[in-house]
Amino acid sequence: MNIAVVILNWNGKDLLKKFLPSVITNSEEAQIYVADNNSTDESVAVLKISFPEVNIIQNKSNNGYAGGYNEALKSVSEEIIILLNSDVEVTRNWLVPILEIFQREADVAAIQPKILDYKKKDHFEYAGAAGGYLDQFGYPFCRGRIFQKMEEDKGQYDDNHEIFWASGACFAIRNSVYQEAGGLDEDFFAHQEEIDLCWRIQNMGYRIKYTADSVVYHVGGATLSSMDPKKTYYNFRNGLFLLLKNLKSTDLLPILFGRMILDGVAALKFLSEGKVDHFTAILKAHGSFYSSFNKIRKKRPDQFKIERYYKLRSIVYQHFILRKARYGELEK
Repeated sequence: MNIAVVILNWNGKDLLKKFLPSVITNSEEAQIYVADNNSTDESVAVLKISFPEVNIIQNKSNNGYAGGYNEALKSVSEEIIILLNSDVEVTRNWLVPILEIFQREADVAAIQPKILDYKKKDHFEYAGAAGGYLDQFGYPFCRGRIFQKMEEDKGQYDDNHEIFWASGACFAIRNSVYQEAGGLDEDFFAHQEEIDLCWRIQNMGYRIKYTADSVVYHVGGATLSSMDPKKTYYNFRNGLFLLLKNLKSTDLLPILFGRMILDGVAALKFLSEGKVDHFTAILKAHGSFYSSFNKIRKKRPDQFKIERYYKLRSIVYQHFILRKARYGELEK
């Protein structure tokens, strides 16, 4: 099977200089592409001068993570594509276990490696950790990460395990399935679009897996830090998009109603902490959801094959009320 590593870049010349060498050195099996999202810095010049072995795809505009990849992947024909953030350091032979699973298990459509923190390498990283799940209200969490609590990696997730969603920080997928599913949803722009894609491809009958045999280190927050209200806006708005698009009709109204109440509690918590920008971001997220409701509703599939999309009923209750901070402590 042939494989392509595709890195989306926007004004990230310093990240390319720092992390691209590890990708080139440790990815002998792959063609390497950098898809530039119409950068205004010297990214393309740096690539041409310092990394001539890398294929450059130049997008005409910055359409975010989803639109940027959808445009770039029109030029990529390899059977397996890996969407890799520009702030990721990869390790020796990281591609081998991923390829082996794809070759061995034909119904596996997407795979995520173990994602550790580049700045604290014995701990899991926020964006994916050891594979992702949803609670009943669509809040994402991971083995190794619950909200802002990251676990130390002590080998507790050293397995090949089926998961619900794979992280967009390092997301391996069959090219044919990506195209069959219609790619990433550009209305999400950034954040949780990979969860939406994973939900859709599972509804098509495929599986998602995590493998600890492949390890990468992610900086995280290189584009938007957790303190940026824009990230709060996208996470809350896209969480609602996710539910509206993918929930069965019988679940849609009660789950959306419950989610909106919990979002309101989160907004009041931000306000009580003096984080007015984040409070406002949640209000704007809900406003955008209401104005986009009919557009997103029209994207719902004709059939819903997934009987149970969630791992547990409420990660919010278990974390903030029961004080569960580790995946292994959760009452599933």
